[in-house]
Amino acid sequence: MQISVVGVLICAGILAFVACMRWSMIAALMASLAFGATAIGTIGSLGGSSPLIFTVFNVLLIVAALARRGIWRELGTVFSHIGAAWIVCALMIYVTIGALLFPRLFVGQTSAFVASRTGRGVYEAALAPVSANISQTGYFVLAGLTFLAVCLLLQRGGTLTDIKRGYFLWFTLHASMGILDLLGKLTGAGDILAPIRTANYSMLTQVAEAGFWRIAGAFSEASAFGGVSLTGLAFTYTYWTRTGSKFALGLGATLFVLLLLSTSSTAYVGLAIISVPVVISITKSFASGRLRPRQALLVALLMPLLLFGMAVSLFYPHFFDPVVQLVDTTLVNKVASASGQERSYWNYKSLQSFFDTGGLGIGLGSSRASSWPIALLSQLGLFGTVIMMVLLAMLVRGLRGSGDRLDPEVEAIALSARACALASLVAGSLASGSPDPGIGFYIPLAVVLVYRRLPVQDSSVAAVPVEILQRRVRPGKRRLASIPGRA
Repeated sequence: MQISVVGVLICAGILAFVACMRWSMIAALMASLAFGATAIGTIGSLGGSSPLIFTVFNVLLIVAALARRGIWRELGTVFSHIGAAWIVCALMIYVTIGALLFPRLFVGQTSAFVASRTGRGVYEAALAPVSANISQTGYFVLAGLTFLAVCLLLQRGGTLTDIKRGYFLWFTLHASMGILDLLGKLTGAGDILAPIRTANYSMLTQVAEAGFWRIAGAFSEASAFGGVSLTGLAFTYTYWTRTGSKFALGLGATLFVLLLLSTSSTAYVGLAIISVPVVISITKSFASGRLRPRQALLVALLMPLLLFGMAVSLFYPHFFDPVVQLVDTTLVNKVASASGQERSYWNYKSLQSFFDTGGLGIGLGSSRASSWPIALLSQLGLFGTVIMMVLLAMLVRGLRGSGDRLDPEVEAIALSARACALASLVAGSLASGSPDPGIGFYIPLAVVLVYRRLPVQDSSVAAVPVEILQRRVRPGKRRLASIPGRA
């Protein structure tokens, strides 16, 4: 393995910052997600695979969770109360076996899209075992183990607070590097973030679309940057509506502007999709006469913007021509473009491979698609897709069933994390080539399930259910009527 000096330095910087702030490893892990094209090194034996720096913090987090006292008791609590723990373990085993078995079982019976070692492109070939079967399975298993580790750590105090800090640090770094990338291109300095892009990816960072520079941030392309901006916007908006945090509002506004400037069709379509529940919620509140103050603020800001746009278009008819051309290029004619036709062909052949294998799939990492659900069917088959849909249903359910026992801050963090994960799946459904939802899915899932099903010993942000306290009181003693942590 060839170590990346830049990757090591960035890891050291994140660790130093987290240690200085006295935050836990989970905050460092989430901060590392902002560096979407920074690898820790290159593994030649796996076809030049370049693990990103978040894998380092992934491993450290899992080790930290397993090294704590009472690990076996807490692990037993997780598996006895959270059924998803068994489902995740079963899915990891199935995916591992499928990645090793299916490409060999169905070798040559269907086609696959694999990355070229020379041209860094993607070409169609007959199905066969590839190095990505191992590397992608490693990522998948690491994400599943992260779910279990977070479930363990959340039983101890302070972890949820660090998860919140990690989210804000992640999206602050993401927005900062997006601004730096845009400023570098506008001032003629070029790709000033090129030194941190050490992953063995095809870098599409110096690209313009309809006269606008495409923002890639710390990622390899604008689509990835736009997708993460979308997830950050979902998190900050939900947290702001729940708590009124001014920092969340400012960060969300910054991410919204960067998303609009990213020229990513994935980000634009994803924004339209996640805006639907927001519009429905505001409409219902308005119709019932119970418009909340923060909803009223959004409506109040929207109306002047619309009037300003109408006035500008009236007095300067050609002012918005570049914007119209951008929308036409990235959305209206996207499907007819060479890139759109190529991705549509990937999806078509991926669905065909699902039927060619009798619904079993071709194995994780064997090919790529351009949509998360299609990648699920193609690579994990019907069984793996059903299991993943069960986990998704658990996440969508959220905290329903927990009653009124949760502190408002806990509820705000959990629902914000859930919104972030769902937005990432929306972006993935539009452009992702892998069936792995990643740790951005499993961490919110762990938060939602732990606070819905387990009594958490964290009086700083969570409340212990009254029923749990009552069970702990010996017969003859007066039962407690209050909940610690609440004034």
